[in-house]
Amino acid sequence: MSGQSLLVPGELSPHRSVPGSIRRPEYVGKPAPSPYTGPEVQDSDTVERMRIAGRIAAQAMEEAAKHIAPGVTTDELDRVAHEFMCDHGAYPSTLGYRGFPKSLCASINEVICHGIPDSTVLRDGDIVNLDVTAYINGVHGDNNATYLCGDVDEESRLLVERTRESLNRAIKAVKPGRQINIIGRVIESYAKRFGYGVVRDFTGHGINSSFHSGLIVPHYDSPHHTTEIKTGMTFTIEPMLTLGTHDYDMWDDGWTVVTKDRKRTAQFEHTLVVTETGAEILTLP
Repeated sequence: MSGQSLLVPGELSPHRSVPGSIRRPEYVGKPAPSPYTGPEVQDSDTVERMRIAGRIAAQAMEEAAKHIAPGVTTDELDRVAHEFMCDHGAYPSTLGYRGFPKSLCASINEVICHGIPDSTVLRDGDIVNLDVTAYINGVHGDNNATYLCGDVDEESRLLVERTRESLNRAIKAVKPGRQINIIGRVIESYAKRFGYGVVRDFTGHGINSSFHSGLIVPHYDSPHHTTEIKTGMTFTIEPMLTLGTHDYDMWDDGWTVVTKDRKRTAQFEHTLVVTETGAEILTLP
């Protein structure tokens, strides 16, 4: 694995503004969102609006990823995604969510999730996860992917490739009538082939008009998560695999989660709607 030094927090840039004409989620300016009390199964109108939100989120992530290169700051990636979403009439869902200060999450190397974009400069050999969520027409679309920066070592490249494959396999396992823990069972059984850790404390989630509806989608084989998958349900699958332990530490910022052994980790995510025969990905560019 790369022998690069471990990450340390950088400096935050000023708060990015969003045009007043763009509708804000209800939680902006509040310490926490209001609890979601609606259904997990969505009607066709909501799903269609989520397709739009998902497409914008996927395109914003793609646009930011074009700028991944040694010497570029994670704050610059945030700027690109922020401007793209605003230019397309969408609000960056993470901005102001429980006080999160930026418009995407940028998680490098040993950061499992929720890395805050700042003055940190990408280095040759890094892997970087971008997590982008867009809010438009009253609904959210959420996706992420892990990208290679420059010349990345073989162990890290394989981790990224296999984490993407674990998401693909999990999506194929989604069928109405199955229990939601089939998703984690598929992911964990695949990850175990390679000795990877599977993060347990950060999960997929229900999503619709709420960023996180309360539905939990674990990525490990959990006997406790037996919710029946139903046609019309909308949720994310977002496996986080590690080269070592799934245990973690959190930085003092209250957001940045790093592997306890500081080994590398990768993640991929899509927002899905359950169909009569399987699942449709809503976060396609």
